[in-house]
Amino acid sequence: MSELKPLRDPAPMLDQVLHEWGGHEDLWVFGYGSLIWRPDFDFAERRPAKVHGWHRALKMWSRINRGTPERPGLVFGMLSGGCCQGMVFRIPKQAGRGTLAQLWSREMATAVYDPKWLTCHTTHGPVKALAFTLSRKSPSHTGTLSEDEYRRIFSQATGIYGTTLEYAHRTLEELRRHNIRDRHLERLLRLLEQ
Repeated sequence: MSELKPLRDPAPMLDQVLHEWGGHEDLWVFGYGSLIWRPDFDFAERRPAKVHGWHRALKMWSRINRGTPERPGLVFGMLSGGCCQGMVFRIPKQAGRGTLAQLWSREMATAVYDPKWLTCHTTHGPVKALAFTLSRKSPSHTGTLSEDEYRRIFSQATGIYGTTLEYAHRTLEELRRHNIRDRHLERLLRLLEQ
């Protein structure tokens, strides 16, 4: 899912994540956006999970996948503060290295995310999972957008994988399917009805 030229070399970041994981236990990955409805990797288990200290935000520019350089779209990032409900995926340890390579091709082609190991709370206890977070200092972070800007992006932004609006609706539908409520996303999508 390449967006544009990488901000930094993603290979050392993958090496660091592989080192931190170690490969001795199953790999856990936290999904909060499209990973929930299109993980694109095999997993042995999926559980609802909550992460404290981070929240899902439709505040990351997308200039290829859900928009163009002339009319950027939006995708989700996970920003510091608050809490985020999503899903954790368990990948058997023998498939972990290959799955991380797949994830890197998809999520880290431009190295826009800061991968972090976060404690994810599930009904079966906490797990340490890899999450793709977004820094507010990133050039891909939108900063504050007005309601009119969201309306314009929802009505105009289209990229190689479809529109920002489809992406937001699909995420909301999948969150609801897993009994996860995202009031902020609901409010953003209601802007089109006003």
